[in-house]
Amino acid sequence: MDLHIEGKTALITGADSGIGLETAIFLVQEGVNVVLSDMNIESLEEAKKQVEKFAKNDAKVLAITADITKNNEVLALAKTIGKEFGGAHIIFHAAGTRGAAGDFLELTDEDWMETISVDLMGAVRICRAFIPQMQKLNWGRMILVASENAFQPYVEESPYNACKAAIINLSKCLSRSYSKENILFNCISPAFVETPMTDAMMEALAKKKGKSTEEAVKQFVKNERPHIAMQRRGKVEEIASVVTFLCSEHASYINGTNIRIDGGAVASAF
Repeated sequence: MDLHIEGKTALITGADSGIGLETAIFLVQEGVNVVLSDMNIESLEEAKKQVEKFAKNDAKVLAITADITKNNEVLALAKTIGKEFGGAHIIFHAAGTRGAAGDFLELTDEDWMETISVDLMGAVRICRAFIPQMQKLNWGRMILVASENAFQPYVEESPYNACKAAIINLSKCLSRSYSKENILFNCISPAFVETPMTDAMMEALAKKKGKSTEEAVKQFVKNERPHIAMQRRGKVEEIASVVTFLCSEHASYINGTNIRIDGGAVASAF
């Protein structure tokens, strides 16, 4: 299927691994210029090498570090992309953090603000910096990452839960503001995907329980994610394929929505 996005430019934050990296690989195979952004230059350069192997139709790949908690760095990122490509047509904002977790009464203001600065305000800064470029291009796709936690909050992750619910609301708000300028805003809500973050969680659980990582994953799914009908973690390519479709011309009537890619992890139908 021709997605009709060859020659366009995409920025992917949180691009040095996981869902961000896999989505970059999907997009570059469509002939999309891809700008990878994250905080660590070494891992980002390694990701760039991986993505370049899949580039088609002279698609370019750049790696640019930026800390999304610092507005000046986000603005500098937008300025560089503007100079190099004339602006970004596509944003996949995958950068985020689980942040502080634990008993609600034990979490401090600082714990909350750390998570908010990354997970909510990071998205705000990215949108604010790149919407003007999309306005000039008269074409845009902005995909933000929410989570199953927005619908089915887990008691130990209250800051993360709240931020991810806010992301969906933000995306809906922006979709109402800018759709007349051919800029579409959507969210995806993955659940328990095979990423470095969940790998670390499962390795820590395995060590604590004295089990193998595979056994720890099975136990976690059974006890903590019983509604995942697939009874496994999701794969990054299963998320990246949906994101890539949302970036395409074929998704031109999908706007202001959230797509749950969770294997059935959320118990509610709504």
